[in-house]
Amino acid sequence: MSKATDGRLVWNHSTHIPGLIPILERLCKQDGIVTVTPAVIGRVKGHAPQMKLRVSVPIRGGYKVIARQGKTVQEVFVLTHLSQDQLKSAIAVAMKAR
Repeated sequence: MSKATDGRLVWNHSTHIPGLIPILERLCKQDGIVTVTPAVIGRVKGHAPQMKLRVSVPIRGGYKVIARQGKTVQEVFVLTHLSQDQLKSAIAVAMKAR
Protein backbone atom coordinates (compact mmCIF):
# COMPACT_ATOMS: atom_id res chain seq x y z
CA MET A 1 0.00 0.00 0.00
CA SER A 2 1.50 3.34 -1.01
CA LYS A 3 1.42 6.49 1.04
CA ALA A 4 -1.27 9.04 0.27
CA THR A 5 1.51 11.50 -0.62
CA ASP A 6 2.90 9.34 -3.45
CA GLY A 7 2.71 10.96 -6.85
CA ARG A 8 1.59 9.20 -10.00
CA LEU A 9 3.75 8.26 -12.99
CA VAL A 10 1.77 8.45 -16.24
CA TRP A 11 2.61 5.75 -18.83
CA ASN A 12 1.60 7.36 -22.11
CA HIS A 13 4.60 6.55 -24.29
CA SER A 14 6.08 3.31 -25.49
CA THR A 15 9.58 4.78 -25.65
CA HIS A 16 11.62 6.40 -22.90
CA ILE A 17 15.26 7.27 -22.42
CA PRO A 18 16.88 4.13 -20.93
CA GLY A 19 17.12 4.52 -17.15
CA LEU A 20 14.65 7.42 -16.95
CA ILE A 21 11.66 5.50 -15.57
CA PRO A 22 13.35 4.32 -12.31
CA ILE A 23 14.41 7.93 -11.61
CA LEU A 24 10.87 9.20 -12.26
CA GLU A 25 9.43 6.45 -10.03
CA ARG A 26 11.70 7.63 -7.18
CA LEU A 27 10.72 11.24 -7.89
CA CYS A 28 7.02 10.29 -7.57
CA LYS A 29 7.65 9.00 -4.03
CA GLN A 30 8.80 12.42 -2.82
CA ASP A 31 6.45 14.72 -0.94
CA GLY A 32 4.84 17.44 -3.04
CA ILE A 33 4.99 15.59 -6.37
CA VAL A 34 1.50 15.03 -7.79
CA THR A 35 1.95 13.69 -11.34
CA VAL A 36 4.97 12.95 -13.54
CA THR A 37 4.33 12.57 -17.28
CA PRO A 38 7.12 11.65 -19.73
CA ALA A 39 6.36 13.28 -23.07
CA VAL A 40 8.01 13.99 -26.43
CA ILE A 41 11.30 12.23 -27.12
CA GLY A 42 13.76 13.54 -29.68
CA ARG A 43 17.36 13.79 -30.86
CA VAL A 44 19.87 16.60 -30.27
CA LYS A 45 23.29 17.42 -31.68
CA GLY A 46 25.09 17.67 -28.34
CA HIS A 47 26.13 14.62 -26.34
CA ALA A 48 25.38 14.16 -22.62
CA PRO A 49 27.31 11.05 -21.49
CA GLN A 50 25.25 10.66 -18.31
CA MET A 51 21.56 11.14 -17.53
CA LYS A 52 20.73 14.77 -16.70
CA LEU A 53 17.42 16.24 -15.60
CA ARG A 54 17.06 20.01 -15.81
CA VAL A 55 14.05 22.07 -14.71
CA SER A 56 13.13 24.07 -17.82
CA VAL A 57 10.04 26.31 -17.61
CA PRO A 58 7.02 26.70 -15.35
CA ILE A 59 3.76 25.23 -16.62
CA ARG A 60 0.29 25.46 -15.11
CA GLY A 61 0.53 23.48 -11.86
CA GLY A 62 4.21 22.58 -12.09
CA TYR A 63 7.26 22.54 -14.34
CA LYS A 64 8.61 21.10 -17.57
CA VAL A 65 11.79 19.10 -17.00
CA ILE A 66 14.22 18.16 -19.77
CA ALA A 67 15.86 14.72 -19.48
CA ARG A 68 18.99 14.11 -21.57
CA GLN A 69 21.27 11.17 -22.12
CA GLY A 70 23.55 10.63 -25.08
CA LYS A 71 21.96 12.33 -28.07
CA THR A 72 18.42 11.72 -26.81
CA VAL A 73 16.22 14.30 -25.10
CA GLN A 74 12.80 13.82 -23.51
CA GLU A 75 10.36 16.29 -22.03
CA VAL A 76 8.88 15.38 -18.65
CA PHE A 77 5.97 17.32 -17.16
CA VAL A 78 5.90 17.44 -13.35
CA LEU A 79 2.78 18.64 -11.56
CA THR A 80 3.81 19.71 -8.08
CA HIS A 81 3.21 22.12 -5.23
CA LEU A 82 6.98 22.54 -4.80
CA SER A 83 8.91 25.66 -5.76
CA GLN A 84 11.47 25.39 -8.57
CA ASP A 85 14.35 25.10 -6.07
CA GLN A 86 12.50 22.43 -4.06
CA LEU A 87 11.86 20.49 -7.28
CA LYS A 88 15.56 20.70 -8.20
CA SER A 89 16.39 19.25 -4.77
CA ALA A 90 13.82 16.46 -5.19
CA ILE A 91 15.29 15.59 -8.61
CA ALA A 92 18.80 15.54 -7.13
CA VAL A 93 17.64 13.07 -4.45
CA ALA A 94 15.94 10.86 -7.08
CA MET A 95 19.09 10.88 -9.24
CA LYS A 96 21.42 9.97 -6.35
CA ALA A 97 19.39 6.96 -5.25
CA ARG A 98 20.45 4.90 -8.30
